Amino acid sequence: MQIINTIVELRKTVNSWRTAGERIAFVPTMGNLHAGHLKLVDEAKLSADCVVVSIFVNPTQFGVGEDFEAYPRTEAEDKQKLDAAGIDLLFLPSVSEMYGNGSRTLISATNLSTIHCGASRPGHFDGVATVVCKLFNMVQPEVAFFGQKDFQQLAIIRTMVNDLNIPVEIRSVETVRESSGLALSSRNGYLKAEELQLAPKLYQALCAARDEILSGEKRYSVIENEAVTYLQNAGFVPDYFSVCRVNDLYKADKRDTDLVVLATAKLGRTRLIDNICFSVVR
Repeated sequence: MQIINTIVELRKTVNSWRTAGERIAFVPTMGNLHAGHLKLVDEAKLSADCVVVSIFVNPTQFGVGEDFEAYPRTEAEDKQKLDAAGIDLLFLPSVSEMYGNGSRTLISATNLSTIHCGASRPGHFDGVATVVCKLFNMVQPEVAFFGQKDFQQLAIIRTMVNDLNIPVEIRSVETVRESSGLALSSRNGYLKAEELQLAPKLYQALCAARDEILSGEKRYSVIENEAVTYLQNAGFVPDYFSVCRVNDLYKADKRDTDLVVLATAKLGRTRLIDNICFSVVR
């Protein structure tokens, strides 16, 4: 596994692969790697000749008072995991390497960036879209892999790639979960022992909402309100719980068939996000 810290060396290496006719896959991460990230790597290895993984904790997607400084950084352990996974290149840039003396250009997916998580984290998805676009320009992969847990992020990246005609295929990988149903996340490390026992209730609420809809309940606002009350009683502070259309993440109605239920809630000081996708036969 090569470890590269500069854009110049990254481009030199991937260009040599491309000249040799190699297909390149890319997995962008913020480090603190867990089994969910490694699942992305496994899928990338199956689809390409060379796999690039980046680790970069991106400051522009953290708002005022958020956990940029405290975000878990486990570089040594991450290197060991990626080496064992058999990737070809780890791109490990500094903030100054990524942004130079400053950045005046932001990418924003209109409407998608300001709903759901974007409503309570203004500017977050602009930071995500901008850094992913920069990384795509640096690596220029044929295919890139993202987890479905961050469903809104995935939708924004797909929209950006389509709107800006970026020649990369976006593939999503199903959320990896604990046996309890809790979605794997770097921020799970913030949870206290008693909170870890409660955290799976977020996924349980999503499953219950899905089952109600599949059983014929079409009053989505009732389902949403029931879920919020359930989470509040369990000790969560819900941000939102929304039954949405998969294609644009707008509120679904009874005519829609491809649905995603999106949920975000705080448990203690930890912000948990999750979702569940399914189709309804009308």
